[in-house]
Amino acid sequence: MSQVHDLDTEKLAAYLAQHIPGFTGPLSATKFDGGQSNPTFRLDTPTGRYVLRRQPPGKLLPSAHAVDREFRVMQALHDSAVPVPEVMHLCEDRDVIGSMFYVMAFCEGRIYWDAALPELDNSRRTAMYDEMNRVLAALHSVDVGAAGLADYGRPGNYFERQIGRWTKQYRASELRRIEPMEQLITWLENNQPADDGQVSLVHGDFRLDNMMWAPAEDKVIAVLDWELSTLGHPLADLAYQCMQLRMPASGGTLSGLAGVDRKALGIPSEQEYVAAYCKRRGLDGIAHWEFYLAFSFFRLAAIAQGVAKRAEEGNASSSKASWASDVVEPLAVSAMDIVHNGA
Repeated sequence: MSQVHDLDTEKLAAYLAQHIPGFTGPLSATKFDGGQSNPTFRLDTPTGRYVLRRQPPGKLLPSAHAVDREFRVMQALHDSAVPVPEVMHLCEDRDVIGSMFYVMAFCEGRIYWDAALPELDNSRRTAMYDEMNRVLAALHSVDVGAAGLADYGRPGNYFERQIGRWTKQYRASELRRIEPMEQLITWLENNQPADDGQVSLVHGDFRLDNMMWAPAEDKVIAVLDWELSTLGHPLADLAYQCMQLRMPASGGTLSGLAGVDRKALGIPSEQEYVAAYCKRRGLDGIAHWEFYLAFSFFRLAAIAQGVAKRAEEGNASSSKASWASDVVEPLAVSAMDIVHNGA
């Protein structure tokens, strides 16, 4: 564990004993190495396990690393059809460990990192992709008013606001001029579809490895990493997942299915996956699919640029963050290929 992310476990244990019923120290902390954004730790105590997720220390980009929003949305979804971990405490006092954090229950399950699911047979791959599709449709069907999330984001003009936000974040992290990103930003600004009024809770990073799966069945028991969640357009989530599945099998921390014979593996094609989602949500089809995909490539490129900037400053959450600077331009090139040649 790098020193920049070390925890004062004695001070933390004393604090949590005062704020979480039944919590007793001492505790040991082990950092998970998967996350690129908010450092996440497993806490082991004599009476149980917990998970702590914190903002990274150091200077942060505006509105980034919003662990308080993660806590709020998971708390709101606790009794919904969307499986989430039980959240226990949000600490906004940065003096405890140096940054804001929250603690949630430790879920006993599995995380799969390879989108091709090589450890499973065809029937289980089919079942797992259908389960992801079901969970995504359930997420977009949440009554945000009843869940207390009506003010969780601003309604209307979602893509206009998102393009503005991520362009600003990209500029704040920019290390060099990347011409395909300039072209992509211009194209997105000039080709936004008219607002069709669709508003739902969106996850923002919906993908296979952000889900905890039951140990012995093909069922999602917890959707993780809600940092980018907001009220927005549901097709942004769908396109984002499909965008990632278009990527190579190994590209940094992201696993895609480019060049994979999906049918031979029992994995639905993009067209089949989108059709299943539309059926679950009562949609006749999707117009402007190229825009939604191109936007997804752009946003991931902007996120990767932020990771690259933090890596250069020595403040990245994951030791594997060096991948980020190498993917920004290829992501933008891929988006512009969709723009010119269609989805």
